[in-house]
This record gives sequence, structure tokens and C-alpha cells, in this order.
Amino acid sequence: MTLNFRFAPLHAAIMLMLSLSAAHAQSSTPAEGTGVPANGENTPSKKAKSPTKTLDEVHVTGSVLGNSYNADSSSVGAKVPAPLRDIPQSVVVVNRALLDAQGAASFQDALRNVPGITIGGAEGGQIGNNINLRGFTARTDIYMDGFRDRGQYYRDTFDLSAIEVLKGPSSMLFGRGSTGGVINQVSKEAELKPLMQVSATVGSDDRYRGTADINQPMSATSAVRLNVFGQDTHSTRDRLANKDYGIAPSLRFGIGTPTEITLSALLQHNDDMPDYGFPAVNGRPVNADHDNFYGLTNDRTIQDVGLFNARIQHVFNADVTLRSQLQYGHYTTDARETAVHSVVTSAGVTLTAAAGNPTNLPLSQLYGQLQSHDRVIHDRSLDSQTDLISNFETAGMAHTLIAGVELGHDSYDNQTHTRNGLPLISLLNPSYRATPAGVTTVVGNDAKASADTFAAYVNDTVKLNDQWQLIGGLRRDRFKADISNTLSLPAGAAQTNYFTSVRGGVIYQPSEQQSYYVSYGTSFNPSLETLTVTNGTQNLPPEKNRSYEIGGKWDLLDQRLELTSAVFEVTKTNALDGTVRVRGAEVGASGHLTDHWQIFSGYTHLDARIVKALDGTQGNVPANTPRNSATAWSTYTFAGNWELGGGFSYLSQRYAANTDVVSTGGYTRWDATLAYHQPRYDLRLNLLNMTDKRYFDALIPSDGGRSVPGVGRTELITVTFKI
Repeated sequence: MTLNFRFAPLHAAIMLMLSLSAAHAQSSTPAEGTGVPANGENTPSKKAKSPTKTLDEVHVTGSVLGNSYNADSSSVGAKVPAPLRDIPQSVVVVNRALLDAQGAASFQDALRNVPGITIGGAEGGQIGNNINLRGFTARTDIYMDGFRDRGQYYRDTFDLSAIEVLKGPSSMLFGRGSTGGVINQVSKEAELKPLMQVSATVGSDDRYRGTADINQPMSATSAVRLNVFGQDTHSTRDRLANKDYGIAPSLRFGIGTPTEITLSALLQHNDDMPDYGFPAVNGRPVNADHDNFYGLTNDRTIQDVGLFNARIQHVFNADVTLRSQLQYGHYTTDARETAVHSVVTSAGVTLTAAAGNPTNLPLSQLYGQLQSHDRVIHDRSLDSQTDLISNFETAGMAHTLIAGVELGHDSYDNQTHTRNGLPLISLLNPSYRATPAGVTTVVGNDAKASADTFAAYVNDTVKLNDQWQLIGGLRRDRFKADISNTLSLPAGAAQTNYFTSVRGGVIYQPSEQQSYYVSYGTSFNPSLETLTVTNGTQNLPPEKNRSYEIGGKWDLLDQRLELTSAVFEVTKTNALDGTVRVRGAEVGASGHLTDHWQIFSGYTHLDARIVKALDGTQGNVPANTPRNSATAWSTYTFAGNWELGGGFSYLSQRYAANTDVVSTGGYTRWDATLAYHQPRYDLRLNLLNMTDKRYFDALIPSDGGRSVPGVGRTELITVTFKI
């Protein structure tokens, strides 16, 4: 296979790195001052399994030779940092070291490491990262430091130390939603250690990106941290480009004292070209050049995000801690987006989208009728959480009890506009142009909604002895929402839902290296959960979800390699008067196989079925739910300063909508990396989709089903300076 590099300077740099690698491999002596012995003395230390660990242990920063991809603790499964072996659910932690090795700058790229997750595109009033987890939408199940990050925007990884994925219904911990699980972004915090790191990335197809991470202690107990990024990135796809920037400051006071205060923010601006992908012809994405773009050149999605977080934590003594947090979020989206609504023949006949646009005509005689998706969205949220964490003993049993309350208010305004008189475009060879003359714009529906949340919860982890733990939790939610429309139906709707969520688990740990668990959990989805609604569904009771899971977690090779496995069943009832069931199994492995060789991998099998439905989809596979998905990433360090690695991500065939009419084939995408590390700088090459595989990434159910092509082969070179 021949790799045809599109960017001559990159080609030269790649050849130079390979030449240096070959020359340096002749010697096993590291460069002076690297601190990395040639005989493998940089062996990762054995990890203790004490429950007193803090999340700082997975806050890996920088690109240091020997950084580990595996994490042994997380806060996503217990509201406080806990060893993964003490969480009776599947948890995947994608940490900073893995993100840096893969060159994963976007939230979407980071989640490729988690089998069981699939990507959805912009759909109706939804924009930004739309995720399916274990076959169910996770649109409102994305969190930032434990708070719901409900805004519709394209997330970046520049300010993150890790992304934690908790699988399975978890309303007891997080409230409404979380059918397939939750995704928690862990932001970088200020620390008592100076840090200054600046990175610049240049890539093929005119990709440019810069980041900076600066941490400075202000006193013996306080520090400030600042993360920034900016990028101007184009794509192998025609016309697609993003111009984004952001800043994330963080202040911590009282570090190491009984009272600690943390103030942080995220300010981000996106100016992106939207992509609604390919329409279907004969039940498959149109068989055209993957570089094609079916929109107008003056389309754009402009987003502004403001997240502000304040946390105060007071430790009364070794057994009692009080923590209170407040977060305010303001998200604005101004979108002018155009996509193919229907497929039309040269004779003017509109094909049947619901049947996958069947036709015997050649592609040269088919055209796409464009339709606008224009809207201005204002989304605001204010949320507070207060937790009391206490440790005590009763009858020789150790308890960790978490009791808390949550108060929240959300508001949402979506003003749509419609452009009339949009043109037909060729599906085979679309011509690229701006909105033509004669197109008129009319004001569409204005949807306004608000919601109030009140919840109280308690969770107890009981350690019976060194081998057995019991976990039980209860949460009572009151979710009140109302919505109004100026043109669409329903003109108005209001609903108040009360729901009690439960969580239970039994953990058996016969040794420090083994942990086995059985768990049960529930969750609920109100019909007004997203503050949008389809007429006829506003009065439906909440969808109810329950999950059973049995799993095991093992620490091997002197606790440097972590293996996980689980079998599970998730059932959703009241799903538009229907039932959806997903049965599955998954395995995972992360850590070091040898002193220099490490992996991060997983596989998920999903047997998903619409068990009951009134819309004719009973017996079908739910949309965007592959039967099999797998990912693997592995790197090897050699010659003291060099790192070589790569991996793949695999998805089997999927359907774009619940009708199971439009499908996309399975694919395997291969990536690779080569890096050279020095104490003051790192140089890294990433090859994304190195075989230039033509595949479809995100699926969109509307208009019969659309499919968004993935990126073609892309070369990135990143230089990181550590000052």
C-alpha cells in the first residue's frame, strides 16, 4: 500500500523522523538528561488500592515518556473518587496521556476509545455532540465535573484531564436520563506545581492548531491554571472548515487545608461548517465521492459557550466532609444549515425517502432538493449540588455514606427560520455556491421552555469485611417542565414528574487482584427532558429504564494491567408506548504488558431490539446501534526517547433510523503515531485513517436517514514545548 501525502513539508518531516528513529535505534543509551534508563528502569510503580485515593492520580498532563493509559480511580461511579474495582458498573476512563498520543482534539475523537458509543449528527433542533451509549441516546447525559453540560455545542479536549464513561442507568447518581450511561468531562485543576506547556499542530488539508497549559502556584496553598486553544482546521471533505478558540481558567485556594475553594470557567467560540452528510439511495448512502458536500458555501454554525463553576469543600475531620458546588451555563447557537431533504429525478419525480429512495436510475439523473435548518438557540442552566460525605462503623461494618440535594433551573429558546426557493443540486457532482438570489426567508416557530429540578439522594457503601461490599442508593426527583410554541404543536404543554431511582450492588473481592460484582439500577426520561417535544408525546409518562449487570475486574502483571468484563441487560419501557431492550457483553484491557509496551482496548457486543412499538418498528434494531464494536490502541517505547504505536476502531453495520431501511456498512479505521521525547520538548506524528478508508461516521435519522462520511487520511505533526 502506498501512502500519498498531500502536504510536502509533512512528508519531509515524516521521513526525517523515520531516519532519526533508525539511526537512534543503533544505540540503547538515552540522550543525556532524559532520566530514562536504557535498561527499562522506568517501570510503572505498583498502584496501591486504598479507597483514600483522589482523582489527581488520573490527572495526567503533558506528553512524558512512560505515561500510562490506564486509570485506577474515578469519581463518576460514586460522586467521590473511588477505585474502579469498587464501582459495580462498567467504567472507562480516557485520560490525558491517551488523548495526547492519539492527537484526539475533539470530544468525538476521544470517545472512539469507548466501544458501545456511536455518534449521531445534527438532528432537528439538536446540534453539537450527539452520542448513543449502549444503544440509547446520551444527548442530555454529558457532564462537566459532575454537572450536567446540557448545551448543544462541539466540545474540545484542550481543558480536560480525562473523560469518564459510566455505563448503565444511573439516575440515582445523576438524575433524569442516563439510560445507557453518562459521560463526565474532568477538567484540569490548578495544582501546587509550576507548569508551562505550549503545543502547535500542523496537518494536511490546512489544519492548524495551538494550545497552551500554564499552571502557577500563588502561595503554599493556592494556585492558578490557564488553558487556551485556537484552531483553523479544514478537512479531506470539500468546503468543510472549523475556526474555534477557547479559554479555561481555574483558581484553587486552601489546597491541603480543611477548607478548599475552586473557581473555574470555560469560554469557547465555534465557527464551523455544518455537515448533514449524504442522503440515501436504494437504502444505502449515495454512492458518490466521499469528498462531496451537499450544502451551501455560506452555511455556518456559530456557537458561544460560557460555563462557570464554584466549589467549596470543608473537611471537618477524617470522617466528615461537606461539599457544595454551583454551576451556571449559557449556550448560544446561531445556525444557518442546508441539507438534502428529498431525492428528485431529472424528470421531476420525488423518490420515497421512507423506503430508502429506491430507483433504477443512474446517479447522474438524481438530484437533491435542499432544505434549510436555520435556528437561533439560547440555552441556560443553573445547578447546585450539596453533599455530606461521612465514614462510620456499625456492628463492625464500615460505611461510606453520601447524602445530598440538587436544585436546578433550565431555560431554552429556539427560534427557527425557513428559507424558501432553495435549489436542486446534483448528487453525483454538486456545484458549490452560496445561497442563490431569489431565496426568501420567513420566521418560523419559536419554542420556549423551562424546567425546575429538585432531588434528594443517599448512597451507602458498606464494607462487610475484606472480601465483601454492599452498595445501595435511593434518589427522589421532582422534574417540572413547560414548553410553548408559536407555530408548531403543541401550542403549550406542562408536566411534573416524580420518580424514585434506585441502585444496588454486591462486590466480592477474594484478593487485591480480583473484583466481581452484580448490580441493578434504574433511570427515567421525562417526555419534556430535552425541553423540546413532538406533538402527541407531551402527555406520555416518563420512560423507565432498568439494568442488570454482572462483571469482573482484574489487576494483573503486578497490578500494571487491568482487565474488565461484563454482561448486561438494559430495558426501556414507555418508549413512545413501546419497549426497547439491549442485551450485551463487553471486555476491556488497559495498562502495561511490559515495561515499554502498553495497550488500551475494548470490545462490546450489543443485541438490541425494539420489543414493542405502535409505529410498525417492532422487531427492528434501534437506530445507530452496531452489533459489534471494538477499539485497540498500543504503543511501544524504545531507544530511550522514542515511541511508536497505533491501533484501530471497528463498527459493524448500523441502521440510520428505527425503520431499518437505510443502513451503512461496517468499517475498520487504522491510526498510527511516532513520537520523539525530550525533557523540554516532544515531537509527535499522527496518521489518522492511514489506509484512507471510506467509511460513514455519524448517522442522522431524519428524511429517511442520512450518513456523514468520516475523515480521509490525515497527517498531523505536533511540537510541544515544556518550559
